[in-house]
Amino acid sequence: MRNNTDFSPFYRSSIGFDRIFNLLENAGPPPTAGDWPPYDILKFGEDIYRIMLAVAGFTDEELTITHEPNLLVINGAKAQDEEMQYLHHGLALRQFERRFELADHVSVTSAKLENGLLVIDLKKEIPEEMKPRRIAINAGKESTSKRIDGDVAA
Repeated sequence: MRNNTDFSPFYRSSIGFDRIFNLLENAGPPPTAGDWPPYDILKFGEDIYRIMLAVAGFTDEELTITHEPNLLVINGAKAQDEEMQYLHHGLALRQFERRFELADHVSVTSAKLENGLLVIDLKKEIPEEMKPRRIAINAGKESTSKRIDGDVAA
């Protein structure tokens, strides 16, 4: 079930919260996504993640992985063979698109297809200038600035 809440009034009165409203609007799955293909999300340690999708029957040429800012999109499309006539068609080899919202500074480190599983490794790397740092407090020390008495600098 999609949430049809209109967040446009909040855009007029808030600054810098655009990403939050976009996340709320896109919180639900796309209308045609369904539950296919199945996937797992694993966490190894503080900053290392893995997404595993069951894509049996797809080759690496039929899969596309796109990393946009804060979004990972995985597409799969099988080429249709017009000369093939199925007597029974029970394998789910239909086209799909999976979207994963990523946190800031999460990047894809590798992707591989093995034994019918698409394995995508992710890592969160916070830039040095954004990491918390300790600020030294200069208490009790004299200021190194020049003191001005009248018009003369000391």
